[in-house]
Order: sequence, then structure tokens, then C-alpha cells
Amino acid sequence: MTVMTQFSNIAHLANRTNSTNTSATPRGKVYLVGAGPGAVDLITVRGAKLLAQANIVFYDALVDPEMLTLCPQAEKIEVGKRCGKLSSAQQFINKRLVDAAQKHQVIVRLKGGDPMLFGRADEEIQTLKAAGIEVAVVPGITAALAGAASIQQSLTLRGVSRSVAFITLAQGAENLAPGQPISNPSADTLVYYMGRKDAARIAQQLIEQSPNQSSNTPVQILEAVSTPRERLWTSTLQELAFGKADQWFDSRSPALIMIGEALRDKAQSIQNLESPGSEIDNGLQDRQILTNGRRSA
Repeated sequence: MTVMTQFSNIAHLANRTNSTNTSATPRGKVYLVGAGPGAVDLITVRGAKLLAQANIVFYDALVDPEMLTLCPQAEKIEVGKRCGKLSSAQQFINKRLVDAAQKHQVIVRLKGGDPMLFGRADEEIQTLKAAGIEVAVVPGITAALAGAASIQQSLTLRGVSRSVAFITLAQGAENLAPGQPISNPSADTLVYYMGRKDAARIAQQLIEQSPNQSSNTPVQILEAVSTPRERLWTSTLQELAFGKADQWFDSRSPALIMIGEALRDKAQSIQNLESPGSEIDNGLQDRQILTNGRRSA
């Protein structure tokens, strides 16, 4: 069953709305919509409805082209925003959204993952509000949650991980300079977005500086989460620090680096939890881990 078939009833109802005359309304409304982690059918129902109603859609480079079949009636404009690649300047995107609201009633800004996480949504929201344009945000599934679901390992674990931090080192002109120290938050589970270039350096600094991590801490790296191209690399923080994942990475796919004891082999963790009177402590660091370089398609 195609994505268009799945959402055909939504599109039919929305297109009837589009057929009404809305020329009397002076300005349109802009919706920042989360496209989700990659798989087309992981967009929310609300997001799919808005795509079916949109007059114009500004979409990120990482949005699956099949998702655009949900808005056949709309004008579609790619606006880049892919780390390390040639992309539209944020100020230019902001201006295009403002301009579109003068001509169209329903404007969708389709962002990968969730708009409010590393999506520069605040800049777009503030620009639109300053121009007197109504704006709304539709959340999406962020890659970290999709990644945990894909490998069926929670980012939190009773007695082991009570905190999770989402981190990015890549934010346009604010990218880290070579040799610049990395500021790693203190959390039980760490999830790095857009960390491919700095993967070994992240691991080295965590081993040296973080009280919550050791050289034996589990690492899971996922590329192209939730898509048919998804790949998995499983090892330890020490192996990552040695650069063992450097040649594994595919620069064409977005990568997610997940680090923490909650990601240790689940059978070992559950066995420890269910032992009478047992408590989870740092001794988990000495248990068996998955071998380096395991990959799955």
C-alpha cells in the first residue's frame, strides 16, 4: 500500500477545503511541521492533513521525496538545511516564508525530525511573528526516539539511566573549530546529532572528563534511522575514540551517536534487574558487550 493510498481520505477532505475562495483573507498562516525521522509513514496525522491542505511547501533536504506525494496540489520548494552541504541561508528562508504568507493561505515549512529540536525553528517563528503572521508548530518524531525504537533499547533504564541529553556540535557558523574543547553535558545517556566529523574526539573527551562514562561504555551509531537504508554500528566508547567508526560512516546519510549504559546488551541488564535483592551499579560496565562493527541493513 502506497503512502498516497494511506492518506487518500485525508487528502480528499483537505482538497475540498482548498476549493473554497479564501482570497478575502489578507495573510496566510505558516505551519512548522515535523516530518519525523525519515520513514514517510511516521509523520503525524496532523502533519499529513496540513500537507494535503498546503498551497506551498518549503521542505528540508533530508525529507523523503515520497512524502511530497502527500501534497500534490502544493507548490514545492526545497530549502536545503543539511549539515556540511550547500544550503539556503536561514535569513533567506525566513524571508521566503514571510513573502509566501502574503500570497498563500496555508504555508507548510516541512522540517526533518521535530521542528523544535536543532531545527532553528525559533528564528523562523520570531521572524514570522515580527511580520504579524500567524504561525503554528506541529511536532514530529525526533531521530533519537526513532533510533531507540529501531534497536529496541530504551534511552532510559530503571536503576541505570534517569537522564538523557540531546547534543549537536553542528550549528552553521557556530561549528566547533579544530581543537576546540567539546562541552559534554552530564547525563546518563547521551545522543549526538550531526556528530560524524567529531565522533572520535567526542569519545576521547568523554573518557577523559565524564564521570558517567568509561572506555567500556556502550555505543550505538545509527545511520538513516527508520528508512530502508538504516545501518547500525555497535561497540564501545574506547573503540569510537580509536576512530574505528570513521571508515564505517557514510557521508550521504545522517548519523546518530548514542552513548550510555542503558544501551548495553538488554538481556544482561534485565537479568541483573530481576536478580533478588540486586541493585544496578557501575559494575555493569564490566559485563559483556556486543562486538565491534556489527552492521545491519
